[in-house]
Amino acid sequence: MKILQTKGWGDYELLDSGNGQRLEKFGPYLLIRPDPQAIWKPKLDQQTWENFDAKFQKTSGDKGKWIFKSKVPEKWLVKYKDLTFYCKLSPFKHTGVFPEQSIQWDFIREKIEESGKSLSVLNLFAYTGIASLAAASAGAKVTHVDASYPAIGWAKENQKASNLEDKPIRWILDDAVKFCQREIKRGVRYDGIIMDPPIYGHGPGGEKWDFNESFPKLVQICRQILTNEPVFVLVNAYAISASALMLENVLKDYLGNLGGSFESGELGLEEKTGERVLSTGIFSRWSK
Repeated sequence: MKILQTKGWGDYELLDSGNGQRLEKFGPYLLIRPDPQAIWKPKLDQQTWENFDAKFQKTSGDKGKWIFKSKVPEKWLVKYKDLTFYCKLSPFKHTGVFPEQSIQWDFIREKIEESGKSLSVLNLFAYTGIASLAAASAGAKVTHVDASYPAIGWAKENQKASNLEDKPIRWILDDAVKFCQREIKRGVRYDGIIMDPPIYGHGPGGEKWDFNESFPKLVQICRQILTNEPVFVLVNAYAISASALMLENVLKDYLGNLGGSFESGELGLEEKTGERVLSTGIFSRWSK
């Protein structure tokens, strides 16, 4: 089991965490967002925390509101290496960017570039599309699937911001399971698959997604749309009460006969001081 930890990059840093919150820098703005795992004490003093530009305050369930101490635009650009994408403050505390995923973006690019051939990559539950852009920038033909029309619009904005409009990205508004089932019938195959499935969700037609029931079914279907010589399969998961071993065991059920190797573990953000790592999710990935 591995811990893949991101130390931050030019436009992103986890400055501190504690008391159920994290203090982060996204571009020029300091944000405070809740994090139920951060039950330890903050390292930085209260005055540093009070220098925030925007702070998310929960109201009910996962929803909440942003409290502002300075003017923060509706959206602003953030860069990671040669990718550029927009941050926005959503009513669910998210910014459209999961910084710990930068290590997975590098993995995706590395596998595509190492293959030495033109790959077809499927990105399911693709959200704002940074993984799609990483794959496209490395030379892959990408199919980007998400059930949210606004998320696809956001991803297209990111494609334009990254100057990747000439890259072959196919944008699909659909339920992940139904789309993959149709791809089987159409005879479409992929060399790589990325997915970030939620714990619960609904497709655009009201299709129900329940991780424990739906995830094994989806992996079984995905096995049928892989090419004869696939390159990688990557799964990230958030806010589920299970170990990365669960992800690996399911992947091994359906991908175990492909050879290659499996890696699984936690994703984490390293604080700027380097003293602590904040766990943000789990992952499992298979590759040749």
